[in-house]
Order: sequence, then structure tokens, then C-alpha cells
Amino acid sequence: MNKRHLVPLGRFIAARLGSLDPSQFLSEKFILYSIPAYEFQQPETLIGSEIGSAKQQVQSGDVLLSRIVPHIRRVWIVDEKYRSSRIIASGEWVVFRGEIDPYYLRFILLSDDFHRQFMRTVTGVGGSLLRARQSDIEKIHIPFPIISEQKRIVRVLAEAEKMKQLRVQSNNRAVDLIPALFNKMFGDVTEIDKMMWESKPLKTFAQVSYGLADKLDSETKPKDGTRILTISNVVLNGTIDTKTEKYSIASEKERAKARLKKYDLLFNWRNGSEKHVGKTAIWEEQISGEVLHVSFLLKIRLNETANPYFYWCLLNMMRSTGFFIRNSRMQINRKYNATELSELELPFPPKILQDEFSTRVQEYRLFLSEQSTSEEKLESLFQSLLHQAFEGDL
Repeated sequence: MNKRHLVPLGRFIAARLGSLDPSQFLSEKFILYSIPAYEFQQPETLIGSEIGSAKQQVQSGDVLLSRIVPHIRRVWIVDEKYRSSRIIASGEWVVFRGEIDPYYLRFILLSDDFHRQFMRTVTGVGGSLLRARQSDIEKIHIPFPIISEQKRIVRVLAEAEKMKQLRVQSNNRAVDLIPALFNKMFGDVTEIDKMMWESKPLKTFAQVSYGLADKLDSETKPKDGTRILTISNVVLNGTIDTKTEKYSIASEKERAKARLKKYDLLFNWRNGSEKHVGKTAIWEEQISGEVLHVSFLLKIRLNETANPYFYWCLLNMMRSTGFFIRNSRMQINRKYNATELSELELPFPPKILQDEFSTRVQEYRLFLSEQSTSEEKLESLFQSLLHQAFEGDL
């Protein structure tokens, strides 16, 4: 590819898309490319009466780039199989079409090279209010080889992406190993009240406590404060993400209350999304030094009669069944507070079985960590190929 052959993205912006109000066609079936549907890689099929606002009209082969919450990379190609229905899209998509292979453009828009420039077009105060400015997106230059070269590049990148997707699928299957082992050793957690083991209130073998309240300050620097974990650090799969760093200035009394000790459990008792209520992580000193937690995360400190890995798995499996939302005393803004959690009756198998389960879990987690490393290497390789494509060296 000729490195100097660059063109502005504005060349491929779809013009005169037209706006359509589906509510004027109450019983007509539409294919809607919404932003939330991207997560499932499946557009919504809705009738006009179910769609509340005007949308853009798009067509098969169009390439969609999300302007909203731009740090999340969302690039979608409108599928040809929906030609029998009218296809519409959220106004938050920038729509591209024209004299460029859509799959080539998709890869370019997913590359780190493009994303760095894309993020410089963003305005807004944060969160869902962040948007990329289309007028600035149009000025970003991308490589534009002849169509045969575009298709060759697509073939190379598609093979690399396929390898990456196969690794992700393998990892997802591996994640199911731990719940399967739990069910085999202890029974079906969806019928927790019928499990054969003795049940005890959590407060009889653990201390449940809140952390720091109203102590978050985005301006506090590492040299001034103490590292603190928030609800954003506890991932839905029960792991701890240490990439997001926050610090707090707290008194010794406050730090003593919120200080984490190895094998403490962190239980998310409230969140804007109900599916997050009950997600639980285990603190394995993933960060060195003193670390505190906020009040939105309940700390569960088990005594020596209970194994933290057993209860880490149990609580996460209960969350996945919707247990904490179903049994919340709050009908609005569902929560599961410290009192409810302390009084919760949980199965209490013999410690020897808990420990055996713990050993197997840690073996599985080591395996999953190795799988994850492999996935990261494939992602790095994929981005390297995208970079070569962007620079004209592929």
C-alpha cells in the first residue's frame, strides 16, 4: 500500500440518509441498529409502535461508528440479510458508505491508530454525555488503497480475527468449569434452600462491614492518599480490575475500618444496574501496600471455619440466578444491605470439602490465567496487524 495515499473520512460519510418516525407505521416491522444492541451483535426487530423516536434510514453494507461513550469501540456493518425490512439506526451512529470495502473500513476504525485520533474529537463532561464530533471525524485521514488491495488486507485480518474469536470462545467455555464443579460437589445453587448441607447465618462465621463513605475525590493523588477500591473495580465475573486507580484521604480510624486483609470478600450491595447487585470478588492482595474499600462494597471477613474461595463462588452463582434482587427488601432501587447479608442463611459444608473445592478452583483459575495471557497475545498480534494496515505495510 502507498503510505501517502490517505483520504479524509468525510469522503465516505453517507449523505441525505433521511429521518424516519417509526411511530407513524404502527404495525410495520423494522430492523433497528441501536447502541445497546451492539453488545449482542444482533439488531432489534421491532414494530413501529415499539420505537419511541425518529431514526436514521440505513442500508445493507453501511458501516456504523458510535459517537457516544467513544472509549468503547463500536463499529458495525449493516447485514445484507435484513433487506426484506426497512432498516433504521440510532442517531448516535455515524454512517459510512461508498467506494470503500465495508470490511476494510471496519478494521481501520477498530485500530488503535484510528482510535487515538478519534478520541481527540470528543466533547462532553463525562460518561454517557461524551460524544465525538462528526465534523472532526470527517477530517481524520485513513489509508485508501485500491479495492483489490483492500480485499487482500481484509482476508489477512479476518483470519487473525477468527483466531482471536476462537480463543475468546474457548476462554468462555473454560469459565463454566468452576460452576460445574460446584454443582457436582455441592448441588444446584438455583435450589439453595434444598441443598443437603447445614445452613448458617453468615454472621455466625463472618463479619460484614461497610467501607469509606463520601471519601472519593478524583483529584487526590497517590502521594497524598491511600489506594481505594470502588464498585467499578469489581468485575461482573468476580475478579478485581486494578487498572482504574482512585485514592482517598482518610483518618487512621477510617482506614482501620475500611482496610482490606488477604482473602476478604468484597460484595457489591448496590448499583445502578440490578444485574451487578451481589457480584463478589476475593481480595488476594492484587495490589501491594494498604488498600481500602468504599461503602458501596461490603467487606466479608470469614473466620477460620469457612473457606473464602467456596463462598466467593457461592455468592457469585447466587447473583447469577437473580437471588439478591428477588430477595431484596427494597422494591425500588433494589439493594442487598449489610443487615440482609449478615442474616442470610448459607449452606455450610464440612470445611474439608470447602478446602478441596478451593484447591480445585485455584487450579482452574491458574489455567484461566494462562488462557487469558494467550488471548492478550492474540489481541496484541491483531492490533499489530491493524497498525501495519493503517501504515501501509501489511
